[in-house]
Parts: sequence; structure tokens; C-alpha cells
Amino acid sequence: MKEKEYTGYVPPFDITEEISNLTIMIAETVGHLSARIGNIPTPMLRKQSRIKTIQSSLAIENNSLSIEQVTDILDGKRVLGAPNEIREVKNAIDAYNLLFELDPYKEADLLKAHSMMMTDLVSENGRYRSGGVGVFDGDRCIHLAPPAMRVPSLMKDLLIWAKNTTVHPLISSCIFHYEFEFIHPFADGNGRMGRMWQTLLLMRWNRIFAWIPVETIVKEHQQEYYAVIAACDKSGESTDFIVFMLRCLLESLRTEVPNKIPNKVPDKLRMLHPEFSDVTWEVLAHIKDNPYVTAVEIGNDMGISDRMVRKHIGLLRNAGIICRHGSNKTGYWELLNEKEDEV
Repeated sequence: MKEKEYTGYVPPFDITEEISNLTIMIAETVGHLSARIGNIPTPMLRKQSRIKTIQSSLAIENNSLSIEQVTDILDGKRVLGAPNEIREVKNAIDAYNLLFELDPYKEADLLKAHSMMMTDLVSENGRYRSGGVGVFDGDRCIHLAPPAMRVPSLMKDLLIWAKNTTVHPLISSCIFHYEFEFIHPFADGNGRMGRMWQTLLLMRWNRIFAWIPVETIVKEHQQEYYAVIAACDKSGESTDFIVFMLRCLLESLRTEVPNKIPNKVPDKLRMLHPEFSDVTWEVLAHIKDNPYVTAVEIGNDMGISDRMVRKHIGLLRNAGIICRHGSNKTGYWELLNEKEDEV
């Protein structure tokens, strides 16, 4: 496909009707999610998503540590396991903590992230490979990467294209991901870096993608992931990979982001206040469960500060949904017009 506003190197691909339809569906889903949970979800949801992302991305690379073990490492607890696998998790945590500081179009940032991702794992961390490499599915080589001497120029072209392309970010991020895997710029860590860099590119379009664990879906379709890379190598363009990754993105948006709107909050009430986020409704659900609950208790359960809880309580009070009876220590909350709302 040729682009009108960019005359440099353009990776080969086609935008099919399926790709266009998937892009529309994903954009609509992202819009609904952004309106519902905001571009920055609750701390608890952010933590859970990051754990899923890291565990799944490393599991694709044969890391055997479980969700529970990755959680313990993130919490600073001791974990029994292979030292190199523990190191992979710690490195990935450090690398993903840089997401909001990295520029996806800067080579220096790419090398910096790889250095952090592969510290103490490979000698060539933070620099392009000096030898030949391939993509393996078990013992079978499904892709032989270009010679090492071509890597710097290939990566330069790819980064320049990613920055200047007019193709929708949902599509261009998939193209980048495939081209990155095709080039295989590093001695090791290409898979996890390619997936992380697609996330970084998507974040430039909508920050909510920092918390979408698409890697969990890729892991579930791991054999197809390898097969579609091999198919694209044979066809000489990334169209099939774009379709595969867009399907994964849509599935992850629909299944991996929990619906945080509590069932205990009446639909009628939510319709009257579409401006409220799920965090506000979750605070109300806690109050509905226990009128004597404190902001500290709600915050501890939701994984947010009591100050943030009080902010959402203020929204509920100002909207005339709840009122307070008695002191802060011994008082309780009342839901106003509760019977009317439940009709």
C-alpha cells in the first residue's frame, strides 16, 4: 500500500475490509471503555493488568512462573524459581515502569528499554545483535532474520515510517510489530520487546492501552501467532498479521478488562449520571453494602487512597444520591430515593 503524505520506506501491507471493520469495532470499544473507566483505571486494575501482561508475555517465551509468583515478585516477596526466570520478571517490571517515559519513535529509547528488559540475561543487552538469529517454534525455525549488518538501517527506516505514517495507529502498530519481528534486531528478547513496543505505539493513540493485557490473548493463540508470522514471511507482507493482532486487541478489550460497574447500582441511576465513572459507582456499591463503612475501608478494598474515595463521595453527595447522618466516627450513610431508583 502506498501512502500519499509519506514518500520514504513503506512496509508492504493491504488494508482489507476485515481490517477496516476490526479497526472500527476496536475504536468504538475503546471509546466506551474510556467513558466508563477513564484512560487511567484504578490502581488495583492497573496492577492486575500489568501482572497479566508481564506473565503472559514471558510465558510466550517459555517462562514458567505463575501469575501468583509474578505478583509476589512485584510485591517484593521472595519467590522460589529458576534465577533466570525471576530475573526476566524483575527486568520486565522495570521496563514496563518506563512506558510513560519512552518515545516509541526514538532508537535510543528502544535500546534503553531492551537494556533494561535483558539485563543479566544476554551480553548484547541494549544494542543490536552482531550475529544471525531466527524465530523458533520449539525446534522448528519459522523465520530466519536479515543479516546483522542490515539491522541498523532497517530499524531506522521502520522507526521513521512509524512516526510519519498516516495509517490509523491501530493498524500501523500491528505493522510495526510484524516488521520488528521480521527484522529481529536483538540477539534475544525480540518477542517481548515487539509486544511492548506495540503497546507503546497504541498508547500514543489512547492511554488506556497501557492497561490492556493483550498478551494474555496472544498467549492463548500462541501457535496461531507463530503460524501467521510464517505466513506473512511467505507472502512478503503483513496483512494476515494485522488481522490476527486486531482480533487479539478486540478480544482483550472485551474479555480482559473487567466490568467494574457494580450490579448493585440501579441502571436508572447510572443513566441519570452518565458523567460518573465506574470508580464512583463502586464507591456507592460499598456504601450500599455497609452504610457505616469508612473512606479508609473503601479505599483499602478498592486499592485507592481514602482521599480519592472522599472525592467520589463528594460527587455522590452533590448529586443528591447519598447523605450523611451523624459524625464522621459514629455516623452512617443513607441512599436517598433508593426505593424509587430500584423500580
